[in-house]
Amino acid sequence: MRGLTRSAMIDFTGKVALVTGANLGIGQATALALARHGADVALGYREDAQGAQATGEQVTALGRRAVTVQADVSRAGEVAAMVETVGRALGAVDILINNAGWARHQPLEEISEADWDIVQAVNLKSVFLTTQAVLAHMRAQRWGRIVNVSSGAAHTGGIVGIHYTAAKAGVEGLTRAYATRLLPDGITVNVVAPMLIHTGEKRDNEARQKRVPLGRQGYPDEVADAVILCAGTEFMTGQTVHLNGGVYYG
Repeated sequence: MRGLTRSAMIDFTGKVALVTGANLGIGQATALALARHGADVALGYREDAQGAQATGEQVTALGRRAVTVQADVSRAGEVAAMVETVGRALGAVDILINNAGWARHQPLEEISEADWDIVQAVNLKSVFLTTQAVLAHMRAQRWGRIVNVSSGAAHTGGIVGIHYTAAKAGVEGLTRAYATRLLPDGITVNVVAPMLIHTGEKRDNEARQKRVPLGRQGYPDEVADAVILCAGTEFMTGQTVHLNGGVYYG
């Protein structure tokens, strides 16, 4: 085994993964990483059908099955329909990656109740809804992997807005609550908390890079590697993996 990393040995052949927000960035990179490790992948998206389709084509080029599914994951009915569609196309979900999220940059004085509610719904409520929707199968087979994508904002206070920070902190609390209750069923639940990840916009990226002690931003593929580690490691649950280039230490 010398020379092989733990990640290289992870094999998800025969497993079905669902990645929300899989149309670009971290979600897209994670979907492709799962496919490279043998999983068939369902690609959830809300509006960007073209991006999701492009991800799906890359998954199939890797020799795995793929299906794209449109859903607003903050709505229970749409989540249920998404999971049902995935089941018909690929099989029941074995691996869930809760990546969908939305950031609204607002000073705290400008945040209304409506702003608060929508940010909580997209970033936190969605994790609850999608997790609940896949648990029956995971519990029945006594195996499941859930990885939730949070944010460094949950630990630093962030600059996006207090509603976003609170939602991402809630994701981490929810993760630990699920982990405690689901481990006896063979299900692990972990968090990946990225910060200052490359967006592709030059001006934004140059400003962000100056904040990173490592001297560069992170990349979606690096976040995807952490997701694979969490999904492929049975002995780890209820944990947060931080990716921030030394901005803070968890």
